[in-house]
Parts: sequence; structure tokens; C-alpha cells
Amino acid sequence: MSKGMAGRIALSLLIAGAVATFFLLGLGDWLTLDTVKARQADVATLLADQPAVAIGLFFLVYVAMTALSFPGAGLFSLAAGAIFGLWLGTAIVSFGSTAGACLAFLGSRYLFRGWVERRYGPRLAAVDRGIERDGIFYLLTLRLNPAVPYFLINLAMGLTRMRLPVYALVSQIGMLPATIIYVNAGTQLAQISSPSDILSPELIASLVLLSLFPLIAKLATDRLRRRRIYRRWKRPKRYDRNLIVIGAGAGGLVTSYVAAAVRAKVTLIEAREMGGDCLNTGCVPSKTLIRSARAAHEARRSAEFGIEAKEVSVRFRDVIERVHEAIAAIAPADSVERYTELGVDVRCGHARIVDPWTVEIDRAERITSRAIVIAAGGEPVVPDLPGLAEAGYLTSDTMWEALRKRDEAPARLAILGGGPIGTELAQAFARLGSKVTQIEHGGRLLSTEDEDAAALVQDVLREEGVEILTGHEAVRVEGKTLMVRSASGETEVPFDEIIVAVGRKARLSGYGLEDLGIETGKTVGANDRLETLYPNIYAVGDVAGPCQFTHFAAHQAWYAAVNALFGAVKRFRADYSIVPRVTFTDPEIAQVGHTEASAREAEIDFELVRYDLGHLDRAVAEGAARGFVKILVQRGKDRILGATIVGAHAGEMIAEIVLAMKQGIGLNRILGTIHAYPTMSEANKYAAGEWRKAHKPERLLRWAERYHRWRRR
Repeated sequence: MSKGMAGRIALSLLIAGAVATFFLLGLGDWLTLDTVKARQADVATLLADQPAVAIGLFFLVYVAMTALSFPGAGLFSLAAGAIFGLWLGTAIVSFGSTAGACLAFLGSRYLFRGWVERRYGPRLAAVDRGIERDGIFYLLTLRLNPAVPYFLINLAMGLTRMRLPVYALVSQIGMLPATIIYVNAGTQLAQISSPSDILSPELIASLVLLSLFPLIAKLATDRLRRRRIYRRWKRPKRYDRNLIVIGAGAGGLVTSYVAAAVRAKVTLIEAREMGGDCLNTGCVPSKTLIRSARAAHEARRSAEFGIEAKEVSVRFRDVIERVHEAIAAIAPADSVERYTELGVDVRCGHARIVDPWTVEIDRAERITSRAIVIAAGGEPVVPDLPGLAEAGYLTSDTMWEALRKRDEAPARLAILGGGPIGTELAQAFARLGSKVTQIEHGGRLLSTEDEDAAALVQDVLREEGVEILTGHEAVRVEGKTLMVRSASGETEVPFDEIIVAVGRKARLSGYGLEDLGIETGKTVGANDRLETLYPNIYAVGDVAGPCQFTHFAAHQAWYAAVNALFGAVKRFRADYSIVPRVTFTDPEIAQVGHTEASAREAEIDFELVRYDLGHLDRAVAEGAARGFVKILVQRGKDRILGATIVGAHAGEMIAEIVLAMKQGIGLNRILGTIHAYPTMSEANKYAAGEWRKAHKPERLLRWAERYHRWRRR
């Protein structure tokens, strides 16, 4: 048993003993108004003879009563007024109640914080963020409201990360009005016959209204802060638009769509191509390339399925042309024409924000708007590597046009980066005939993914001919040779083409953000309502972070659009609690929620369930039996904390888990849901079955066995 556990047990026993003693000895019977009146003279005598002892004893008893949440604190407050007078009585009760509240606060934190954090980590983290932001106002509101029991406040706040000095100060201020009322009433103790003589309905209503003061003060403070932010700018008398959106990628398109759907007047400005990176240089072209590469790979595997195929020939120019055909086929859905038909005013040009309400297009036209959304997207990170620029390099932004000029895949291809983009491209080009060398500075590929999942994909890539150099750092380029360094020294990597895929960064420069004082580090500084420094300027997608996914940008876009257009009525905080992601290697890796590593880092107590696809009929029939479903479950319950799926169509399979997590559906209900046979999605049900098997009721089964034995007689 750990020291921490032993300490918690000891403290629990001490508190339980104190509570038991209080009730077994009938001490509560002494806490009546008549008893306080009867003992008033005795305590007054002690105060006259030994004032320090009287004050000290009274203070300690008061602290103990409030710390242990014993009934009778109100009566002791009356007694303080009767014995010590208004000012000294108020001081004793105020500091005594604050000290007792702090002890209860610390006790709750010590006993329960770890347990709650392990089981409800994400929810508690969200509460902590709210407390960090507005905790003082919430606490003050609760303390001023006599309808909310003080002991509940102590216990609840102890579970948060609020700092003790802040808690003590705010609590003392918040409890002071009620303290003064009770102590002052105690100075007239002889005239009091019941608590209703002190707290009349009118007085309680007044205190409740007083408790609203902190919230009113917060609203006023926020309003003043906004006025201070905007004071150096001249607000337009009227606006040309309800909303201006900068950037026509996933985030900008969805924002514009929502605005047009609710009949707002919206302008969408794009300097490059409609559809953004996802359509033109990212998701669509890369997945189209991956599909062609998989076709080549399947053709080479045809003998496994009883099919004899001649030597596979890759027409690389046609492969790249198909990529552009896919882009062209999807482009009309994101086109200027379509969005114009939807009611969006689409402008082609570079946008620059000149003040919080005005956007300039190509340094010519200026348009005003009540709100602005920045959805400028991202761009590849290019390391400052000596010789790289001179040798020439490709990125996800430039490769599709450059490769269009080639008749064959690069014979020797070097890929810098072991993240999702680099790993997907490494496998695809290897299948299309390139000799691929992938360089990763870290210890393994796909460092953010489940370790078993990354290891499986890494093994597959090596089997398919990709040379993977983990633990290697690119140091320079000499002509068409990349020099990399590891613990064992430098290695030469010759190449015909080199793809830089070490990550992406937000596209932030050139939009006037710095002139407005908006924070531009790795991303734009935006809160959970997606507001920047200026509450009418919002950010979504790569520029806002924290995730760089198309579906994440679209998710943020809804919140930004609604807050921008209807924020005066109601503002929404974006919910990032459940965000799936997929790496489109073969097999795919799909992930949502916690991995084993992140759960351990968060000190979450979990159980692990694993089901291997080698046991799944459809996977065996498809020749895709390599992979698994791994689910993290809250210990003692069937609540899903996270899942990793590795296998063919893992990106589709993960959707059921995402829905279950979002809607609070546990493994028992997944197990009880009919899944069509034979399908890959059955793996989720069988994983739930593995969990159920591990929790089978052994005692009940033994009784069932006896019953069946009796039935056979």
C-alpha cells in the first residue's frame, strides 16, 4: 500500500470517528437556541476572566464544526454576537468559517481529487479550464447565495485545481454578508426565538439577489474590456455585411454555407483555389494516389486469390492525371458558382484586415462587416537544411504539378518526416515503383499513434521495400544526396526527388493580424468560443488549432458561424472532447479518444480490450486479416475512453465507436446491437464481447451449472 493511500485511509477513519462521536454522544442535542441562551452567561464569565482562552476555544470549535460540516454553525454565529459583540464576533466567525472551509476544501482534494480525475479526466479537465477562467466569479456567486449549502461548495471546489489562497479570500468575502447578519442578530439574542426571526423570506431574497452581483460585475467587466480593446478604432455607423470569411478551405466553406443558410449577408474571400488545401493539394490528391498504389499492390498479390496476372506495369503519368481528374470531379461542389448560387458573395483576391470591422481586398476594395472569420488554412513546414533549396524539393503543396511532368515514378525517393503524410506517401510511392527511403528523427514512425498500431504499419512498410531510418536527423543536402546523422555516424541517402513532410504550420502572415495586435504564435490566439483578441473576429481550422484535420475545421466552422451571427443572443463553446483521426496507410489506423500512452500520462485507470482481425471472417475472406481493434474502457464500467483500430477500412469502422463515445453508449449496448454478417464492423461487437467475457459473473455461472446438472437427472 502506498503512503498516499495509507494517508487517505487514516484521514477517512479520523473524520468518520469524529462524526460518529458527534452523533453517538448526542452533541447535536446541545446545539439549540435555548442552550446557547442558557450558556451565554458562563461563556461571558470565561471571557471576562481569560479572554484569550475564551476566544481561542470558541474559534477552534467553530473551525472544527465548519470543517466537518456539523450542523449548528448558524447558532454559533449567533453566540459569537451575543458573547463577543458585533465586530469581534464577526472577525472570529469570519476567520473561523474561512479556516474550516479551507480544511474541508483540502480534505476533499486529498481524498477524492485523484479518484475523480482517474475516472472522469476529460470532464474534470473541462471544469478546471472553466474554473481557471471564471472560477472567482462562480465561487463568489455561490458563497453569497444562502440557498446553496456551504459544505457542498467546499467539497465540490476541492475537486478542482483552484488555488487555496484564492479560495480562502473569495470564500471569506462571499460569506461576510451572512456572517454580519447572524452575528448582529446575536447581539439581540434575547429577542430571537427561531431562525426565521433572523432570515425572513425578504432577507433571503435580498441575499439571493446580492449573489447575482458577481455575475453582473463580470458582465460589466467584460463589456469594459471590450470597449478598451476597441477604443483605438472607429466603428462603422453601419455594416456592408453580417460576416466576412477569409479562406475557402473546409473551415471557410462551412462557415459561409451556414451563414448563407440562415440568410445572413456573407462574403467569402479566397486568394488561391476554392476548396483549399484539402481538395487541391492534400486529402483528395493523396487519397487518389493511395488508391492507385493499392490497385498496383493488389495486382501483384493476385496469385493469393487464385488469379494469374501478368507483370504489373505502372503508367505513372496516368496515375497523376487521375489525381487531377479526381480534383476536377469534386471541385464543382466547392466552386465559386455553387457558393454564389447558395447566396454567398465570393471574391477572388488577397484579404487583409485593416481594422476590427473592415477587410481590404487586393489593396483596392474595402468591405465592412459586423464579424470576421479567419480560415486561411496551413502550409508545409520546410526546415532550414543547407543545400535543400539548391537541390530542389517537393512538398504536399507543390508535388502534384511537378509530378505531372514525369512519365515514371522517381526511381529514388527520399521522404523527410515520419508523420501521417510522410508515411502515407512512402507506402504509396513504394507500391508505384520508387525505391523509398523515409527519414524520421524520432524513435518510430507515427509517434502520436498507438505504439502497437505504429509498429504494425512500420513492419508492413519495411516488408514492402521502404527503407525506414528512425533515429536519424537530416543535416544537409549535397547535390542529389541527403546526409543524415544517427548515433552511429553519418549516412548518405541518394535521391532523384525529395519530399519534405515534417509537418504543417498555420498560414498567418499577410492578413493584418500583427497590426491589430492579435496573437500569432503557432496559431492565432483564440478562446473556446473561437474568438480572438477582438470578440467579433474568429479563427477556425489550421489557424486556430489544435488539430489539423479537415473534419475538425468543419466542426469549428459551425461554432464560429453561429457565434459570429447570433453571439448577442447565445454563444457556444466548441466541443473537442471526441475527435477521430485516420492515417490512410494500408492497413489504415483509426483513432479516437485516449491511447494507452495518453491514458497513463493522464493517470486514468482503465482496462484494455483487444480483438485481432485474424479471427474476423470478413477480414480472412478479404485477405486483410492483419490488424486489431483495441478499446480502452473505464475500469469497473463499460464506458469507452478511447479506441484504436488497425485494418482495412478502419476509418469507416471507427465511426461506430465515435458515436458511442459521443452519445454515452457503452460496450454492453454495442454487444447487444445486431451487426450484419460478414462485415468488418463486426470487429467492434466482438471486441465488446471480449470485454464482456472478461467480466462474466463466475458465481452466477456456477449456480447455472448446478441447475443444468440437476435438470439432466
